[in-house]
Amino acid sequence: MAEPPAQDLLLAAAFVSDAQYNRNIPFKTSPEAVRLYYLYNHWMMRTATYFFIFLNLSLAMFEEPAVYPLPFLVTSVLEVLCLLVFLGRLAHFATVTLHSVFWKDTKNICIMVAILLSLTDLAIYGVLRVYGVRSIRWSRIVRPIFLINFAESRQIRRAFRSIRNTLPEITYVFLLFMFSLLMFSLMALKLFGERNLQTAEGLPYFRNYLEIVFDLYVLVTTANSPDVMMPAFDFSSWYALFFIAFVIVNTYIFMSLFLAVVYNNYKKHLKNEIRKLAYMKRRKMIEAFNLLKEEEGEQLVVREARWKQLVKLVAPDISNSHRELLLRISDNEQKGFVDKKSFVQLADLLNIQVVTLKLRSHPLARWVPRVYGSAASRLLRGLVRHRAFVWTYDAIILINAIFIALDEETPYISYAEWVFLALYITEILLKVYTYEPRAFFGKTQFWNWFDTLIIFAALTATILNATLKSTTKYNSQQILDIVFILRVLRLIRIVDSIQRFRVIMNTLINIVPTMLTFGGLTLVVYCVFAIIGMELFHGKIQFFPADSNAPHALECGNPALKDSLFARGKYCKNNFNDFASSFIVLMELTVVNQWHVFANGFANVTVQPAKLYFIAFHIVMVIIIVNIFVSFILEAFFVEYSLEKSEVETAIEQKIQELGMGVQEDELQDEQLLDNMESDEHELEGEGGAKPQPKGLVFKIASKTPFPLLRRPFCVPCPHLTTL
Repeated sequence: MAEPPAQDLLLAAAFVSDAQYNRNIPFKTSPEAVRLYYLYNHWMMRTATYFFIFLNLSLAMFEEPAVYPLPFLVTSVLEVLCLLVFLGRLAHFATVTLHSVFWKDTKNICIMVAILLSLTDLAIYGVLRVYGVRSIRWSRIVRPIFLINFAESRQIRRAFRSIRNTLPEITYVFLLFMFSLLMFSLMALKLFGERNLQTAEGLPYFRNYLEIVFDLYVLVTTANSPDVMMPAFDFSSWYALFFIAFVIVNTYIFMSLFLAVVYNNYKKHLKNEIRKLAYMKRRKMIEAFNLLKEEEGEQLVVREARWKQLVKLVAPDISNSHRELLLRISDNEQKGFVDKKSFVQLADLLNIQVVTLKLRSHPLARWVPRVYGSAASRLLRGLVRHRAFVWTYDAIILINAIFIALDEETPYISYAEWVFLALYITEILLKVYTYEPRAFFGKTQFWNWFDTLIIFAALTATILNATLKSTTKYNSQQILDIVFILRVLRLIRIVDSIQRFRVIMNTLINIVPTMLTFGGLTLVVYCVFAIIGMELFHGKIQFFPADSNAPHALECGNPALKDSLFARGKYCKNNFNDFASSFIVLMELTVVNQWHVFANGFANVTVQPAKLYFIAFHIVMVIIIVNIFVSFILEAFFVEYSLEKSEVETAIEQKIQELGMGVQEDELQDEQLLDNMESDEHELEGEGGAKPQPKGLVFKIASKTPFPLLRRPFCVPCPHLTTL
C-alpha cells in the first residue's frame, strides 16, 4: 500500500488536534488552508493575541484618568496597534474558514463592530481634544469584547453561555425576591413611618419608601445588621420579630434559592456542554479516520506506520516510550493496525497526561557502592523511609510554629531559629541521600521543590539579616519581612503530611487552570463596571494625607460627605479616580461588607439614583457570578472525590500493569518494547563515558479526564512512584 498523500496526513492531524483540544472550527480542507489553520492555532499566535488583548485592556491604566499618565499620542498609537492586530487575526481566521460560516458567526461580527466603534471613538476624541473639548471615551467599555469573542476564549464564552442560559430561571426567583422585598418595605413603612423614630445619625427612620427598599436590600446582604434594626428595637423589643422574619425569608431562603437555581442550571448546562464536546470530538476523529483508512480483510483500519506518523504530527513533544504505550493500547492484540473504535479514542488518550519516569540507581550506589550498600547506610535509609521520620518532622514543624509566634527579640528564640533551619536542611540532605536525586527533584514533585526552595531561601535571608545586623547599624525591615514570611510559609509543609489535606490541596491546584476561566469572567465584569464607575464618579472623592491642611480634607474633599459614615470611616482612598482604584473598590464591593456605606457616600456626592450602580454590581457579581463560581467549585470537588475512572484511563492503567511498567524491573518481559522505548531516552554518562544500564521505565497518569471542563488528576498506585 502506498503512503497517504502528505496533505491527507496533515488534514487528519488537524482533525485529531481539534478533537484533542475541543475546537469546533469548520476550516477549509485545501492544503494551503490547512497550513494556515496550523499557523492560526500555533501557541505563539495565541500568546500574541492574548498579549495584545491584555495590552488593550491595560491602556485604561495610562489614559485619563490615569494611574500612570502617558501622552494621548502614545496611548492612541498603542490602541491602534492592538486594533490592527485584532483585525489581522480576524482576517487570518476568515482565510481558513468558509465564508458562509464566517459571516454567520456572531462573535466575528462583534469583533468587527468593536474595532469600528473603537477607531471611530478614538478619532472623535482626538479631534475634540485638539479643540480643547472634553469628551468621554465611551468605546472603552467594548474592549472586553475582544477577550470574550476571539476563538481562543471559548471557555469564557461557555461561561457566558451558562449565565445566559441560567438567567431565565434566576429572573423568576429574582422577581419573587423583589416582590418579597417590596412587601416587607411597605410593612416597614406602615409600622415605623409614623413613629417619628431616628437613626443613630439623627436622620428620619423608615419614612421614605425608596430608602426603606434600599436599607432592607442591604440587610439581605447582612452588611448593615443590626444597625438598621436598632431604632425600632429600642422602641419595642417586639419589632425585632419583623427583622428576624425578613432575614429568614430573604437572606436564608431566597439567597439559598439563588444558589440552588444557579447550581442546578450550571450542572445541567455543563452536562450538555460535555455531551456536545463528545459528539464533536467523535465526528472529528471519524473524519480523520476516513482520511487514513485502508482495507484489512473485511474491516477498515489505520496501519501502524500511519498511526505513528499521525501521532508524531499531533503530539511531537511526547517521548517514544509514551507513543509506544499509546500504540499498545490502541492495538491491544498487536495486529499491526488500529481499528475504527480504537482510533476514535486517540484524542482522549492524548488528553490524559502520562509522565514517563526512568528508574535509575542512586549515584552514590555507582560511585561508592560499598559505603552506600553498607548495613549502616541501609539502616539510615530505612529510617528515612519509615513513617516515624515523617511524624517526627511534623512535630518539629508544630514546635517551630509555636516559636514563630513567640517574641523574636528573645535571644533563645533567635537561637532556636538556627536549630530549626539546621533540622530542615538535615531532612532535605537525608532525603536526597535516600532517594535518587533526579527523581526526588522531578518536574512533578511540587512539594519537594517547595520544601527545598523555602528552606534555602529562609536560610539565605536569615544569614543576610544576621550579617547586616552584626556589621552595621542598618536594620533592613524589608529583609526582616521576607524572613518572617518565609518562616510562616514553612508551616505549609504540614499540608503534605496529612492525606486529607493533600487531597484538598491537590484538588485546588488541579482546578486552577479552569478557575482561570472564571478569572476572565470576573475581569470582564470588573472592566465594564470600572470604566462606568470612572465616568460617573471620577473626581467626586479625593484622598488627602492625614496631615493635610486642604479644605474639606476630613470630608474627602467634598462637603457633601460631612458627618457621613463614608468620611468617618476614612474611606477616601476608595474612589473611582483611576482604573486601579476602581478595581480595588469593586473587590471591596464583591466582599459585600460595608458596601452600603460606599453606595451612600457616592450617592451623596452625585445623586441618589447612583445607588443603582452598586445594586447592579451586587446582582451581577455576587448573586450571579459568585454563585456560578461556587457551583463550579462544588462540582469540581464532587468529581474529585468520586473514585470512578474513565474507560480510557482504565485501559492505560491496565496496559501499564500488563507491561510491568508500574514497578521497577531489571528485565522487562517485552525486550522489543523496551528497545523502542529506549531509543529516544537520554541517559547521563558515567565517568568512563558509557551509559549505565537502565533499571527500567515506569509511567504515571498525571491527569484523568479527557474533558477540560472537569480536570481530575490521578496517579497510578505504584510503590516506587510514592517515593519520588
